[in-house]
Amino acid sequence: MKKLNVTIHFIIRSAVQVIRRFSPVNFLLLLVAGVVNAIGVTIFISPVQLYDSGISGTSILLSQVTPEFLNLSFFLVILNVPLLLFGWRRQGPVFSIYAIFAVCVYAVCAYLITDVLPIDVSIASPLAGTDLFLCALFGGLISGIGSGLAIRYGGAMDGIEVVAVIFAKRLGLTVGTFVMVYNVALYIICGIVMGSWILPLYSIVTYAAASKTVDFMVDGLDSSKSVMIITTRPKEISRAISDELKIGITILDGRGYYSNEEKTILYAVVNRFQTVKTKDLVKNIDPNAYIVITTVADLLHGSKEA
Repeated sequence: MKKLNVTIHFIIRSAVQVIRRFSPVNFLLLLVAGVVNAIGVTIFISPVQLYDSGISGTSILLSQVTPEFLNLSFFLVILNVPLLLFGWRRQGPVFSIYAIFAVCVYAVCAYLITDVLPIDVSIASPLAGTDLFLCALFGGLISGIGSGLAIRYGGAMDGIEVVAVIFAKRLGLTVGTFVMVYNVALYIICGIVMGSWILPLYSIVTYAAASKTVDFMVDGLDSSKSVMIITTRPKEISRAISDELKIGITILDGRGYYSNEEKTILYAVVNRFQTVKTKDLVKNIDPNAYIVITTVADLLHGSKEA
């Protein structure tokens, strides 16, 4: 009995700890993400038989070749939820629940738009008609906004990304390459099944527009760059960068592997407009300096009081 009580107490305490990690704001924004994604897919993409990427595109194809009662919303839930639950252990309960919530909102809104609301999406887009390029472009942009919002606020809109995280490394692929291979295979199958390559080719435009929009939503317009400078004139370069760009610099000690010489490494974070200026400043002072510039995925500022 005592062991049972301890087990129950542990489960309750663990559940409380998990619940505290959820944010009402995140749920609200994931709700918005699901609605936006549904608008992009059901108003622009699926009416003209274009295909979204990942499980969403797979669901569109399956809804076209199966009986009418097996609609897009049905396949979105039946395919995505098991994949998201499969990634529970790897991604954690918070991500999985956020993602399942976003997918369910997407599925419900897709059902409302296609089967309940007085909007005719049976043969053409209500806004772009049958213009495939406009449907592909704006469908990709809008669904990309929804997917980007979902990722930015802790969830996901497609279970294929979870599968990619789990299996890509085992197959010797990056996550991005895994998703791309899946989508290329999907579009080839769509072309074979539908007997036309026009729609799958336009769907690539949708995929490209959505992918770039997701990057914009996640990283932002003013993406930062980290700059690492290996130089023999650290003081002059630090002073020049600090005076010209008004940014902070971290000085690190290093040692060359082959030469065994002491090296000084300067590390700074600049915005996209300061990158060229930084390279010019460094090269004017030390033409032999070694510069590495990489994109910063996220930038968090600590408290000034810390």
